[in-house]
Amino acid sequence: MAKVKTQFSSDSVETFINNLENDQKKKDSFKLIELMEKATGEKARMFGPTIIGFGQYHYKYASGHEGDAPLLGFSPRKAAISLYVTTGCEEQIQNLDGLGKFKMAKACIYIKKLEDINLDVLQFVMKESIDFISNKYQRIHNI
Repeated sequence: MAKVKTQFSSDSVETFINNLENDQKKKDSFKLIELMEKATGEKARMFGPTIIGFGQYHYKYASGHEGDAPLLGFSPRKAAISLYVTTGCEEQIQNLDGLGKFKMAKACIYIKKLEDINLDVLQFVMKESIDFISNKYQRIHNI
């Protein structure tokens, strides 16, 4: 079984954000930290070199592949901010109506800037994801 490469680290979230070149992405990143810490009750931590994660759970698939992942997260990439706030299940995708201007991949939402989306809808989607993950997998509470 291949080892999971992306893991939590003790790297500084604040340093990572302050090193971003785009001031709008910096501002949006600090706001997302505020929203996601409130939603999860967990502090922001680096997950790999470019993802900011909140909370943690352990997953194990039928294939035997397993690892740890953040309950919620985001990555302020050059082209867009990647939001890891949805499980990708059909029921949840239907609840993205009213979110605003975004693109979607399997279980990732891409936005250009935070003001393009409805934060109330985002908070609802984050709560749904946390509930889904907490019921399906073993949540790990960080100290």
